Amino acid sequence: MQSKSRKNMATVNVYQRYFEAEMLFNGLKRKGVNVLLVSCSENGNIKYTAEIAFFPHSDSEDFAVSYDAHFIKTLFEGKGRRSKKKEKEFLAQLFSVAENLAEENGGKIFFDKPLSEERTA
Repeated sequence: MQSKSRKNMATVNVYQRYFEAEMLFNGLKRKGVNVLLVSCSENGNIKYTAEIAFFPHSDSEDFAVSYDAHFIKTLFEGKGRRSKKKEKEFLAQLFSVAENLAEENGGKIFFDKPLSEERTA
């Protein structure tokens, strides 16, 4: 049975796209990254996060994201609800925030080499 607050929570991938990348993490070479802008709302509060998850990408069909190389930065957290205006602002920041997260953790994202189409909500 779900708790009452869990039922009220809504998580949306506002933006998602896979890109080529480089990272060595936990002794495993990563060649791809999943870049996301995520909105999570619950009980009148909203949180927006930039998230990146590096994965091996051993061949063109391999999109099995490993969550040991998953990094998150909160862009906004407070009272409110989803806003297209806020999402547009956060999306404008997403690539630079993702690039900084990658660099802070020893990785590199090749935004000019997408591995998928972008998905937006």
